[in-house]
Amino acid sequence: MSILSKAVRIERHGGPEVLQMVEVEVPAPSDNEITIRQRALGLNFIDIYFRTGLYQAPLPHGLGFEGAGDVVAVGRGVKRFKVGDRVAYGQSPIGAYAQVRNMPQAQVVKLPKGISYEEAAAMMLKGLTVQYLFRQTYRLQGGETILFHAAAGGVGLIACQWAKALGVKLIGTASTPEKMALAKKHGAWQMIDYTKEDVVERVKTLTKGKKVPVVYDGVGKDTWEMSLDCIEPRGLMVSFGNASGAIDGVNIGILSAKGSLFVTRPTLATHVNTAEKMQAAADELFEMVLAKKVKIFIENRYSLDQVAEAQNALQARKTTGASVFVLD
Repeated sequence: MSILSKAVRIERHGGPEVLQMVEVEVPAPSDNEITIRQRALGLNFIDIYFRTGLYQAPLPHGLGFEGAGDVVAVGRGVKRFKVGDRVAYGQSPIGAYAQVRNMPQAQVVKLPKGISYEEAAAMMLKGLTVQYLFRQTYRLQGGETILFHAAAGGVGLIACQWAKALGVKLIGTASTPEKMALAKKHGAWQMIDYTKEDVVERVKTLTKGKKVPVVYDGVGKDTWEMSLDCIEPRGLMVSFGNASGAIDGVNIGILSAKGSLFVTRPTLATHVNTAEKMQAAADELFEMVLAKKVKIFIENRYSLDQVAEAQNALQARKTTGASVFVLD
């Protein structure tokens, strides 16, 4: 039995004006799929990348990758879920901006009772990002000093808390005193105002000239070379986002010139590409949240009808913490 659902779609790339609210018919779930009536959805920079065309998917298409809700139907072969289960996901086929959707069961996890729908929608993509960055891409052991750009953002605030829980000194960057104070409140060891301070020189001072073994950079173009200059010889540059634009025209020889550096451009998808890996990463995230080592900071709540306003605020870097869409 199909269900009618409101959903956001785009037919062309561009600014917020290309966002359309449409009514779609969600068919009964196929084999190994579940149908989710969504209660909350996450808003992330990757949604804007797909809207503008920086990242590509066949048009027309929906937007969004992160949500939480209730299972209302299950397809043949589904063993992990039943109708009524509370569920969440952070790495889905594109199209989370909808009241109801079908999802492959392998990309969904059960949501523990102690975590709300809004918290789940605010943390699944961001929290799983921090999990793979800190526990898989460069596995932090404790005792390291690291640099994390945009430390007051949705991913950044989770990273500040997780780093502190691991015994890692996180140096963060932000653009205002308010954002710097927020990141410090959430566990950052030191903060640098990149609009007023020389980030490289400040990192050198804080590390007594040693610099850091790893930089986590979700900003992109504006911070690329600066980040490389903060890394100790044979250290790792983890470039995982493009908030300021894509990095292009890079001469790979710069890595040798700056100290035989390594660079990686990881994605969540390749770190949680099986149900088992997804569940393991989510379990570690849930454990951190339920133990109150990581608290989810939600600053902005929107209805799905406010999608343009929400994306504008995020793109203009006017937000701190996470933003979510709350559905009836």
